[in-house]
Amino acid sequence: MVEDKHVIEALGKVRVVIKNGKITEIGPQVGVEYCPMFHAMHGIKKLDEEFIQKNINFRIKDFGMCTSKRIIEMDDAITVGISEILKTNMEQGNIDCVVGACDGAGTVIMTHPRVVQGVGARVSGLISTTPIPEVIEKLKQKGSTVLNPETAELNQLEGLKLAIKKGYKNIAVTILPSAMIEEIRNYSKYYDINVYIFVAHTTKTSSDDVKMIFDNTDIVTACSSKAISQYCDKYKPYYYGTKVPIFCASEDGRKLLDNRLKKIGKPLSNNKYPRNKNDIPHNLI
Repeated sequence: MVEDKHVIEALGKVRVVIKNGKITEIGPQVGVEYCPMFHAMHGIKKLDEEFIQKNINFRIKDFGMCTSKRIIEMDDAITVGISEILKTNMEQGNIDCVVGACDGAGTVIMTHPRVVQGVGARVSGLISTTPIPEVIEKLKQKGSTVLNPETAELNQLEGLKLAIKKGYKNIAVTILPSAMIEEIRNYSKYYDINVYIFVAHTTKTSSDDVKMIFDNTDIVTACSSKAISQYCDKYKPYYYGTKVPIFCASEDGRKLLDNRLKKIGKPLSNNKYPRNKNDIPHNLI
């Protein structure tokens, strides 16, 4: 019988292991002590182990993260985040499917906007996961395709290949920083398709990887990445938000972001450089 084990990185890239619906391990802090988003939402001034455990337990109880009770459909969680941008553009017909990652299922091809939101909204970096049959069945009932139901494999390149085989033409891919980003971009060039790459969970990204990411993707979250902050201060891409900005690495990314802003009645971004850094994560790493 496959062990029920899920590894995520959350709240400043701290490694958290969940087995059978219980936290079994919380790794050491990696240097990020403050997040303005959690300060604004929860009044938390320091991301210590006590708060991390409390927050992860809340996610498990509230929407069944890493358990058979996982809720896969949700409304918007915040004003503008990656899942909200994807949901809006799928509703508008700009995106046919999203190749994403879901705890208990692995890489998933999603075609339902509320599923895109529910799967991605409140889960941090998913490092590894094991199959949860109930979650996989819920996803299938909503028209999603699980890349490998037997292993819950996380492989966004293989997810893209499957989406292409299924005939999708406008494909969004959510991915963590890795060399696979460039592989995905290069692979997509051989097909008459549009592939939009969204990169999340960028804390601790190296300076060398940041250039590769901005050369090959469309939207990149700042998280607590020192290298991304420095890169964007130098090259000045279009962005939205001041606390934890979302940067557009391409004109396509800008259009997708602007579609979300228009949808919710927000003015298009006029954020300028130098950026306001009065309330950003620290320490950046």
